[in-house]
Amino acid sequence: MFQVQSYQGSKEKDYTLLLKQLQALLEDEKDQIANLSNASALLNQFLSEVNWVGFYLWKEEELVLGPFQGLPACVRIVSGKGVCGTAIKEGKTQRVADVQQFPGHIACDAATKSEIVIPLYNDGDLFGVLDIDSPINNRFDQVDQDYLEKFAEIIQNNL
Repeated sequence: MFQVQSYQGSKEKDYTLLLKQLQALLEDEKDQIANLSNASALLNQFLSEVNWVGFYLWKEEELVLGPFQGLPACVRIVSGKGVCGTAIKEGKTQRVADVQQFPGHIACDAATKSEIVIPLYNDGDLFGVLDIDSPINNRFDQVDQDYLEKFAEIIQNNL
């Protein structure tokens, strides 16, 4: 059974607890959709000042909306388009302090001001992305990026 934790330590200490919680959630479950659903719910509960947390899955040469927490979202994104499409095209995390300054940004939720997107791989093949939006500018810093990449790594190891 999952119990809501109170995150009150340093940012790094709180993220370390989050990673342990994720590992415990994924430990004995092999269903990808169930795991991605729980991962998005866990992140949504953990992160403050976010308005969308979820996954897009690589299917038939495009990203398709997967499990998420937040308002309804764009269903399909092609490679190279928006922050998510750029993340998969470049094969690296995109941390955007102000989405209005990002060429080709896709505005699924007009309230979004900043975003971080981390590509996910399964045995070296593109699997999808972890996408997190915030209604404030410059929400995500290097500490967030480092730990969210570790979060994504745990997911990848459990696909």
